[in-house]
Amino acid sequence: MDQLPAINALLNATSTIVLLTGYRFIRRKQVVQHRAMMITAFVLQIAFLAGYLLHKWHLYQTTGSYNTTFQGEGGWRVAYLVLLFSHVVLAASVPFLASITLFRGLKMNVERHRRIARITFPIWLYVSVTGVLVYFMLYQWFAAS
Repeated sequence: MDQLPAINALLNATSTIVLLTGYRFIRRKQVVQHRAMMITAFVLQIAFLAGYLLHKWHLYQTTGSYNTTFQGEGGWRVAYLVLLFSHVVLAASVPFLASITLFRGLKMNVERHRRIARITFPIWLYVSVTGVLVYFMLYQWFAAS
């Protein structure tokens, strides 16, 4: 259970790579490969969400709190809180946006898919990258000794 944050960070990092690869494929008009990458990213997101919820449950069971306290101070604390706030707010939208975008793409409703994908992609990419940064700030760079 103690490895869940690292596993979740790995899932986020992998999502970043898969999302960028999927974007590259669609720019090259390789629709089949793009579809495979986007489905993979969606599955990774579901795995992340399951791991995240399991981690929160485990944390509460062992500490009585759902959260790990950030140990950094000063400017680092401010930077962490700003990053965390933007990450959490946008992360709440990803399952909904990704589901709609994926559904429209699988139905080959190309114009509607393209319109929402222009919103979904940068948000999803931001959330996956900042998820890795939050992990490093919380568990590696400023971890409690």
